[in-house]
Amino acid sequence: MTVTVEKRGVAGKAAQAGHPRRPRDSYALFLLPGVLAFLAVIIVPFLMNTYVGFTDWQGVGSPDWTGLANYRELMDDSEFWASFRHSLFMVVAMAAVPTAAGLVLAAALFDYVGKHFGSRVTAVLRACFYLPQVLPIAVAGIVWSWILAPDNGSLNALLKAVGLSSWQQDWLGDPDIALYSVMGVMVWVQLGFPLVVFMAGLQRVDPQLYEAAELDGAGWWRRFWHITLPQIRPEIYVVLTWCTIAALKVFGAVYVLTKGGPGGATDVPSYFSFTTFFEKTQVGYGAAISTVLTVIILALSLIGLRLQTREEDRS
Repeated sequence: MTVTVEKRGVAGKAAQAGHPRRPRDSYALFLLPGVLAFLAVIIVPFLMNTYVGFTDWQGVGSPDWTGLANYRELMDDSEFWASFRHSLFMVVAMAAVPTAAGLVLAAALFDYVGKHFGSRVTAVLRACFYLPQVLPIAVAGIVWSWILAPDNGSLNALLKAVGLSSWQQDWLGDPDIALYSVMGVMVWVQLGFPLVVFMAGLQRVDPQLYEAAELDGAGWWRRFWHITLPQIRPEIYVVLTWCTIAALKVFGAVYVLTKGGPGGATDVPSYFSFTTFFEKTQVGYGAAISTVLTVIILALSLIGLRLQTREEDRS
């Protein structure tokens, strides 16, 4: 009994001298600033917005509770559904196309350019592709509005210079092609993000797999299809989820380039909610639009995380 007590006493003194125990509650202090910021910036505004979505309010005075009236009106609003269809086009431009193109470009830079021209050339090209991600979207939008201007824009001037005057268009003013013009700009903006993520993912692929395939006579495309794609599936899920969310909540590019026009041809839910809030002063209805968009984004995020987790469990 005496020996046990002495041992415990010695162990306790050693723990106090060399490795003092830290109370578990002290770790919560490090999380507290982030939790408070999350509550103040995300949770509280979302709950307030959700409440306002059930009211009829013009931004002044007291909101009048109307229940589901805004949501019933939303289901029959052709302008909202048109903006939602436009956002599906933006998903193609900001998620599907950049992911596919980013995969091919990342594999080409990693597996071909890096081997034949060196890592420095690869790094320069990667930085060039990523540059649009660094530029503020307002700056990029203004520059592209100059390029796509109908009278003195660079694109129309180039087409005229090479003898393709019949191809000149009012790229942002024609309702038939304005949305596709905005999509083209967003492909340019978004391409760098998937490329960088995929190149980072390729760093963890065993080089011996490529060497063995090359010795067996596999060309670049077969190595890409049978080695690169299966090995970086987790990164593909991350990029698709991230870019889809960015496409659904895109606002800045539409605001700078077209302001939803001409005639609503490039309107998207985020911009439609903005104009409903601040131009039509239908705050309750605009809040309902924002709530629906938030729920859709949360659902897609959960689906993307679930697919990623399932893929990681398989591997």
